[in-house]
Amino acid sequence: MIMYKYETHAHTSEISLCGKISAADLVRFYKQQGYKGIFITDHFITGNTTVPKDLPWKTRIDMYCKGFENAYAEGKRIGIDVFFGWEHSFQGTDFLTYGLDKEWLYEHPELEAADLNTYSDIVRASGGFVVHAHPFREAGYISMIRLLPRKVDAVETDNSCRTDFENFLANQYAENYGLLKFAGSDNHRGPLPRLAGIQVAEPLKTETDPVDAIKSGKFEMFSLINDGK
Repeated sequence: MIMYKYETHAHTSEISLCGKISAADLVRFYKQQGYKGIFITDHFITGNTTVPKDLPWKTRIDMYCKGFENAYAEGKRIGIDVFFGWEHSFQGTDFLTYGLDKEWLYEHPELEAADLNTYSDIVRASGGFVVHAHPFREAGYISMIRLLPRKVDAVETDNSCRTDFENFLANQYAENYGLLKFAGSDNHRGPLPRLAGIQVAEPLKTETDPVDAIKSGKFEMFSLINDGK
């Protein structure tokens, strides 16, 4: 059976301050790896972003979406699907968010000041899907590990940029609470020693297709060693 591979967690240098690869180059990299599609999940304006904080909300959303829009344009040109998502941050805790769009963001400026519980409630009430990214990540700027099992739909249990120990704990977290498991590369620079994502039997076509596939269990996680090309 043919399975279609998708990167679920990737950042562009246009928007994510920690991004080391342009949107177009990132998309070309995944096309070379034989992927069917990629989700652009740049750090949202609540996190490590290039978007200035002193501009009107709508202007900031327009700027924020440029990474995705550049990736989408290149995807259309070379034949790889590009989907929109984002990575919301609160003091080192990150929620990957899928199934919603730019127009929805225009209408929700309250997201910027929302705590994680409120953020999740707003997103999920609109049909969005929340994945707790790398829940056991450790870093000097992270004062505590926060787990909110009632406020997420899935847990990123395989993140290519985290340690085996962190991924093991994330897997235990998902198992203990009966949460769906998710995988992504958290790619900031293109070629990585290892890539992770999801694969499905039917190609995804709309922003809500991945949400439907995940909720119905019609996907598989995968991990592969990158050959460096």
